[in-house]
Amino acid sequence: MIRLPLAALAMAALAFAVPVEAKSLTVGANVGNVPWEFQDANSEVVGFEVELVKEVAKRMGYDDVAIENIPFNGLFSAVQSGRIDAAISSITITKKRLESVSFAQPYYDSDQSLSVLKASGIEGLSGLKGKVVGVDTGSTGDIYATEHEKELGLSEIRRFEGLSPAMLDLAAGRIDGYISDIPAVAYYIKDKPDYAVVERIKTGEQYSVMFAKDSPLVAQATTALTALKQDGFLANLHEKWFGTAPDASTSTVTVADAPKP
Repeated sequence: MIRLPLAALAMAALAFAVPVEAKSLTVGANVGNVPWEFQDANSEVVGFEVELVKEVAKRMGYDDVAIENIPFNGLFSAVQSGRIDAAISSITITKKRLESVSFAQPYYDSDQSLSVLKASGIEGLSGLKGKVVGVDTGSTGDIYATEHEKELGLSEIRRFEGLSPAMLDLAAGRIDGYISDIPAVAYYIKDKPDYAVVERIKTGEQYSVMFAKDSPLVAQATTALTALKQDGFLANLHEKWFGTAPDASTSTVTVADAPKP
């Protein structure tokens, strides 16, 4: 038997040790989209969808999630080009979007809303004639306002990159109303009595994680979301962020297939 010195044994062990690279999922998000993805007091990116996508990625076999801050309208080209693996930001599944990107099964049902300052006297969409309305660039609120601009008699549509700057302009009187997803607005104004949601705009929207067109990750994410619905993870997450259990008939609870074009 030949005995090797300890130093030689250590060198031999190092020679055969192959470093294992962590498997990371790169996810784009419009950070500042409360309560879905935003920075907390410690500058950490947190939110309903941040927690959700981390758990989805974990169940897909990823070790880590890297969140990349991208304006909402840029998320579409970022997934299409492969710059990111997936995108979140309360992204609504639409027939038009399904022509160029793919989505996992939905996990949240929503509508649009009109929010105003209570002092404005505006009581609903009928009060917007001659008014300036804010929307998020490229969002379903933007689509709704653009399609109904003449019908509502809007004097102007102003586009913003996220809820916070729009609400600041609303407070300053630079816009008269803000059309956006109702859960985000409701969460934002819950401790701000000067604001009010004066009309829920029924659009029947559903949110999901967005991927490149026909990405194999869609099926994996859909399987992971099914498990999260069945084991109660999603319901608990909803209660944590919104203070109530989700309705049993909504996509937060019910299992569905990935949407088809």
